[in-house]
Amino acid sequence: MFIAPDNPDLQYSGRIDFDNPKAPEFVFPCSYVRMCFTGTFINAVVENHRAYFSSYLGFIIDGKQDKVKIPDEGKATIELASGLEDKAHEIILFKRMDACHVFLFHGFEVADGAVISIPEAKPERRIEVYGDSVSAGEVSEAVDYVGKADPEHDGEFSNSYYSYSWMTARKLNAEIHDIAQGGIALLHNTGWFAGPECIGMEEVYDKIQYNTQLETPKKWDFAKYRPHVVIVAIGQNDSNPEDYMAADYEGDKAKHWRSEYKAFILRLREIYPKAAIILTTTILGHNENWDKAIDQVSHELGDTNVYHFLYTNNGTGTPGHIRIPEAERMSDELAAFIDSLGKEIWQD
Repeated sequence: MFIAPDNPDLQYSGRIDFDNPKAPEFVFPCSYVRMCFTGTFINAVVENHRAYFSSYLGFIIDGKQDKVKIPDEGKATIELASGLEDKAHEIILFKRMDACHVFLFHGFEVADGAVISIPEAKPERRIEVYGDSVSAGEVSEAVDYVGKADPEHDGEFSNSYYSYSWMTARKLNAEIHDIAQGGIALLHNTGWFAGPECIGMEEVYDKIQYNTQLETPKKWDFAKYRPHVVIVAIGQNDSNPEDYMAADYEGDKAKHWRSEYKAFILRLREIYPKAAIILTTTILGHNENWDKAIDQVSHELGDTNVYHFLYTNNGTGTPGHIRIPEAERMSDELAAFIDSLGKEIWQD
C-alpha cells in the first residue's frame, strides 16, 4: 500500500519545500517526516540529487536508529525495514546530512491493509539554529576520533541526530529547524562552502534552497515557523582564506566582519522580534578573537534578549569535528543555559 506525501497522517518538521505537495524537498539537516503504521515492512520512495559525499538517509523505527545509503541520483525505492512484528510501529525518516545532497520524498510503501495514524503532536517549544558543519552533525559518528582530526570519510559519519543542536532541542523538548551547512561562514567568498566563490550564511539564512550546485535558490517564508529561541553559531569558518580577526582585530577587514555580523543579527531580530537570540560558536578549534568580536557585537546591540554564550572549552576542545560524546557535553551546557533564561522565553 502506497502512502502519498500529502497524506494527512504524515507529520513533518523542518524547513522543507512543499511547493509540490506530492514531492516535498528535504534540504536541511534534522528535517523529518514521521508516521505511525501497522504491518511487517516499510519502504521509502525518494529521489536524490547529490553535489558531493555519498548520500545517506537516517531513520528511526520504534526508537531504533539506523541509516541507509541511497543512489547518487534519481528516484529509488529504499527498504527501511522488513520482518517487523505485525503490530503498530512508528517511523521517522530524517535528513542526516546538509545540502551536500537534497532529496524529494515521494512517499512510503507499507503492507496492504496497514493502518496509518498520525504520531503524537510535535513539541510546542521551537528552536532555530544558524550554523556550520558542527551544527549539522558532520562527522559526528567518528567516535574513535574524539579530540582528534577527522578521519578520511565520504559522509558516512555525518548524522544530524547527534549534532549538539538536535540534542539540545530534544533535552528541552523543542522542535528544531537546523539551518546548518558544512563549511559555511557569514560572508560571501569566505569559508569553504560551494567554493571557489563560497556562499555565506548572509545569503542562505532566508532560503529554502541555496546550494547553487544543485538548484536555483528559493526564498523561505518565515511566517511558516516562529522560533522562541534562535541560536547563531557562525564565526569559525570565517578565518578562511584569511584569519584577519586573529591577525589584526582593529583592522578594516575585522571591523567589516563585525559590522556585517551585527547587521545579520539585526535582520534576525526584525524577523523574530520576540525570540531569545543566543550568539555562540563551538568547541572546534578557532582563534579567540572571533568570540571576542561576537561579544563586542552583543554589547553594542544593547538588546536584553540577545545573549553571548561560551562553552567550557570554547574554541579549544578539538581540532576535528564534534563527535557524539563531545556534542552531548555541549548540549548539556547549552540546554542548561537556555533553561536558566526562564520559562517565559517559550511564550508565544
